[in-house]
Amino acid sequence: MNGTEPAYAQLARQLRDGIASGAYADGVRLPTEAELALAHGVSRQTVRRAFADLVADGVVYRVPGRGTFVDETGRRYRRQLGSIEDLLELASDTTMEILAPLRRGVDIDAAGRLRLDTDLLHSVVLRRLHDTVPFAYTTVYLPDAVAAHLLSAPELAAGARSRNTVMGLLEPHLASPIAEAAQSITVASATATVADELGCAVGHPLLRVDRLYTDGLGEATELSVSFFLPEHYTYRVTLRRDEHHRPPQREEL
Repeated sequence: MNGTEPAYAQLARQLRDGIASGAYADGVRLPTEAELALAHGVSRQTVRRAFADLVADGVVYRVPGRGTFVDETGRRYRRQLGSIEDLLELASDTTMEILAPLRRGVDIDAAGRLRLDTDLLHSVVLRRLHDTVPFAYTTVYLPDAVAAHLLSAPELAAGARSRNTVMGLLEPHLASPIAEAAQSITVASATATVADELGCAVGHPLLRVDRLYTDGLGEATELSVSFFLPEHYTYRVTLRRDEHHRPPQREEL
């Protein structure tokens, strides 16, 4: 163990790597807390915290009295999101499949959220897959001026599949890079269309994630509305205290 990150985080990462490499197959029991503590020279409390991290990610599950087991049955897609760069990295290990190509139309709600002076805008509908398993259905809305950069993009043609995100395709063309994504998370039920594309039942509970992207000038550039299958997707965010807003230190008199 090195001193650059907490011991439990290092151990959790090593166990994740072992699971990803096939060292621990689905349903196989991992070494016990005592065995891992001895092998890695850490305390059992450190091992316990590492296991808690893996359980939270859906990588393993614990059975009281029996042990900790690898859980790959759901084929869940897991990604920790904490920055614009993390969102762009979706392209590295998932596939974007275009269901309805980029086209112009009227959407009053989306236009209002993008702060447009008109109800006309462009939209594209896609689903995202991980290892051929669909886990998200997304509609992306773009102002006309932004969409103009992508009108001839082959990646947004009907039926196209690529290792891209719409935001990733846009970035090289924007005068000011995307600087912020305001996000809201709610629950929703699958409509007939979404259910058909994600392979679930109508009314199935979904995670709805709305993101409004703005550039460095504060201009809205993209609105995405996504529906995720919770059994195939794990969403994780790490919240950190703002260094500029720490509570004042008490002074001893």
